[in-house]
Amino acid sequence: MDLTWTDFEKTDMRVGTILEANDFPEARKPAYQLTIDFGPEIGIRKSSAQITQRYQKQDLVGRQIIGVVNFPKKQIGKFMSECLVLGAVGDQGDVVLLSPDFKVENGLRIG
Repeated sequence: MDLTWTDFEKTDMRVGTILEANDFPEARKPAYQLTIDFGPEIGIRKSSAQITQRYQKQDLVGRQIIGVVNFPKKQIGKFMSECLVLGAVGDQGDVVLLSPDFKVENGLRIG
């Protein structure tokens, strides 16, 4: 099934900066709990991200990422994920985060 332009426009992708990255030992697959600032309009959101193969927690803080902010919240164990961090997934399940080439304002819309 092809995606229409109208369908694509419903996806609210924004730039955010990771404020915190913490271990998530309760997750079934290795993951971090991220706290992300998406700017004044969207605010602070939390997300679970299976990015432990390529990233260390300390290297994530301050990094800008692209996230989908209009998905429904998802309960993962005791943690509530409020957005989806986007990345390219390799054959081995390793994820490379999508991010802007240059530092930009948090909350800028991707389109």
